Amino acid sequence: MIVLVINAGSSSLKYQLLNMQENKVMAGGVVERIGDTLGVVTHKKLTGAAPEKFVREEKIADHRDAMHLVADLIIDEHAGVIKNKDEINAIGHRVVQGGEDFRAATVIDADIKKSIEKNNPLAPLHNPPNLMGIDVAEALFPGIINIAVFDTEFHQTMPAKAFLYALPYEFYEKMRVRRYGFHGTSHKYVARAAAVHMDKPVDELNLITVHLGNGCSISAVEKGRCIDTSMGMTPLAGVMMGTRTGDIDPAIQRYVMENTGMGVDEMDTLFNKKSGLKGICGMNDMRDIHDAGENGNQRAKLAVDMFTYQVKKYIGAYMAALGRVDGIIFTAGIGENDDIVRAGVCADLSGLGMELDLEKNRGRISEPKALHTPESRVQIWVIPTNEELQIAQEVVDILQAQKK
Repeated sequence: MIVLVINAGSSSLKYQLLNMQENKVMAGGVVERIGDTLGVVTHKKLTGAAPEKFVREEKIADHRDAMHLVADLIIDEHAGVIKNKDEINAIGHRVVQGGEDFRAATVIDADIKKSIEKNNPLAPLHNPPNLMGIDVAEALFPGIINIAVFDTEFHQTMPAKAFLYALPYEFYEKMRVRRYGFHGTSHKYVARAAAVHMDKPVDELNLITVHLGNGCSISAVEKGRCIDTSMGMTPLAGVMMGTRTGDIDPAIQRYVMENTGMGVDEMDTLFNKKSGLKGICGMNDMRDIHDAGENGNQRAKLAVDMFTYQVKKYIGAYMAALGRVDGIIFTAGIGENDDIVRAGVCADLSGLGMELDLEKNRGRISEPKALHTPESRVQIWVIPTNEELQIAQEVVDILQAQKK
């Protein structure tokens, strides 16, 4: 079974073509700078003896042009991996915000698209391009089933005590103000993958999944179900991130506006694009921050200390919420590649049953790996995330269920 996974952003389109019989990526890439003067598509063919990379630069007016490029590349004589686009069995679409309407992946029809559109105000930068990608795929691949997989779906099992804010209840009833959480596809994937490597059913495990990249989120997973997560109504909440504040006193916004004359849009830019690690030390790539810290940059060191401290606090809070924790799972760019951050997060947690083996922790980790000592009561793992594979697997599950 061949599944095409699409992740349409505001000015980009990421894609992977997967052979689900073998759980292997056949081809993938990204179309960037859509609508700009000069766009670029980077395509990788992965079916040969060695990966082949193809790069093209040309004007890409819109997502329809981008999707045409993708369709052409996957069947191209040199770059392609299939002979005809009709070989694709289904298309899986990442949709960021499903609100409370979607608790599982779903086949897309006109009513589903209306429901996704209803949630556009909750994710105005993400849902509209997600919908555009769906529309273009339907037109370009007629007759092929399209399935939506939602970032927020995994977190829909949170109880009200975890997802509600302490605002007047009518804000939830009338405006849908609540915690939704994000990165759900990643958290679901690594929780299930961890269960396989820990050799236990996921519904017998309590896990804390720690997704650390430029965007960061942490989830408490009880017997395979999310009971709490750090991101909130938007991806701004939780721990500090590359350029986002994470949790702050909400009164800071008014104080800054009154003392600077900044408006609402400027504050939104400040909180989302100029804060976090970048706000503290001027950099948001953790590799650059470590290099600066090694060269004596004290604010770079402070940024790392703040980051690891905040992640540690969330782990402690979720240990309390879960009562018993079997494993801590690190994933995503920083979680998989940054041994300094992992060590900082796990430091001084022996009282909570966590003992990190510093030798096992050393360096970047590209395969699932246990990092705990034999004495550790809580297992510590790195599980590289694979959101595209998770989306494709959910597509396959739906197709198989339809056959029954």
